[in-house]
Amino acid sequence: MQATGWLRRNQLEAACAVFVAVNLGVMLAFPAFVRLPFFLTWIGLTIVYGFRPWSWTATMTVATTLSLATVAVVVADGFQGDELWGKLVTIPLLAALFVAMAWHAHRSETAHQQAEAVAATRASLLERQRQFVYDASHELRTPVAIARGHLDLLERETGRSPELDVALDELDRIERILERLLLLAAAEQPDFLVLSDVDIESFLADIFMRWSEVAERAWRFEIDVVGTMRVDAEAVRNAIDALLENAVKHTEPRAGITLRAHAVAGEIVVEVADEGPGIPEDALSTIFERFTRADAARTRSHGGVGLGLSIVAAIVRVHGGRCTVERRNGQTVFALVLPVDADVEAEPASTRVPAGIGW
Repeated sequence: MQATGWLRRNQLEAACAVFVAVNLGVMLAFPAFVRLPFFLTWIGLTIVYGFRPWSWTATMTVATTLSLATVAVVVADGFQGDELWGKLVTIPLLAALFVAMAWHAHRSETAHQQAEAVAATRASLLERQRQFVYDASHELRTPVAIARGHLDLLERETGRSPELDVALDELDRIERILERLLLLAAAEQPDFLVLSDVDIESFLADIFMRWSEVAERAWRFEIDVVGTMRVDAEAVRNAIDALLENAVKHTEPRAGITLRAHAVAGEIVVEVADEGPGIPEDALSTIFERFTRADAARTRSHGGVGLGLSIVAAIVRVHGGRCTVERRNGQTVFALVLPVDADVEAEPASTRVPAGIGW
């Protein structure tokens, strides 16, 4: 029963053993044709090892046993064939090559296992971090709501005061942070997206009009694409809102802010460009990471804890897209690159009249 079980679990090794035995038999029976079965034996071992590496002890045992068996066969019929010493030298050379290959294979397997272990550890840490962010944000909403209720009651009893205004403003800020933390945590869930077909031009125009009416900037809207895109409209709206909010925060009144879109090679590129101070070069590579703040462009007075752009990146990532940022022609340009369906087409710029709204 044990032998039958081993054969079922190790059919490949059993077939290889039969193949090796047949070749050794051919070598012993036909001394003039030793070379072909000899090389076939080692080739067979190498192929089997490629499919299923053995332990180092098993590898050395197989290599040593086969070398000794081959030497015995060669010596047994050596005086009937020719080039005895050449054959005897070839045997250890091939065995050494096989052992070297096995050693490198073991090193690669070990490195692969270590990489998988590190990846699993990181995935576990990220999941625990996501769950912690979600739980903490959810739980903190209750005491914030209670504190706001007491402050509102105090305001009704004593009237407004600078101290109460500061406290209420800070609670508003905490609530915005909690909302963003919850959104960031939710964005990692597989069921986060609710996809629908969205007309690109009307969707972006609606966002543009809403922002152009609330912030005193030199607004400009440029679109060179027609068609629909299948996205989570609310999530993408939040991402673009975050970029526009970021642009407003870091520009002065009447500074230029442009929302533009165009299609390139099956993707739609939505850009938000502003004439703000820009982002330091050393912060460009990490600006979309969580809790990252570029000192020259993000300060405590402007608000924010480095969550807005990380939310943008998370939303775009779950759509299968990517985010970029660069300094171009004196402007900071954030871009959302989203994959789109085949029915989205780039409309010639000559037929479009860019819209501009200024204060």
